[in-house]
Amino acid sequence: MVLPSLLFLAFIVVQRLSELVIAKRNTARLLARGAHEVGASHYPVMVAMHSAWIFSLIVFGLGQPVHLGWLAIFAVLQVLRVWILSSLGARWTTRIIIVDEPLVARGPFKYVSHPNYMLVVAEIFVAPMVLGLLWVAVLFTVLNAAMLWVRIGVEHKALAPMRAG
Repeated sequence: MVLPSLLFLAFIVVQRLSELVIAKRNTARLLARGAHEVGASHYPVMVAMHSAWIFSLIVFGLGQPVHLGWLAIFAVLQVLRVWILSSLGARWTTRIIIVDEPLVARGPFKYVSHPNYMLVVAEIFVAPMVLGLLWVAVLFTVLNAAMLWVRIGVEHKALAPMRAG
């Protein structure tokens, strides 16, 4: 039963690659409008961690049975992903890009500060569980927590002047 896991893994790869294209385009547009990037030094570490997560899913998950309950949770997360990305629109990017505009306060951002990070935390755990890879879920949840500790700290510091107003 390789096909179900292959389809699931292909979805993740295609989704992430298409998001990188969108993020690169949005980043270029934002920078052209006068925005600036912060936290660029940790970005390669984040990319490496996410790449290792996907690589682990492929290497250890291909051919594993797909657990439908976890797949249903993953599907719900994808609906939330669309809501988050559409709420940010052209401001969504994988980098921390600071623009001199009010913070987004619509969609899920009306209710929580970091819905995209919350989503990624859930995905990093749930996607491996779809394939029964508990150890991948736990390992990358810990690595992602360390990454987010750094990233959110950098982002909060950079956005503090915008919140003060």
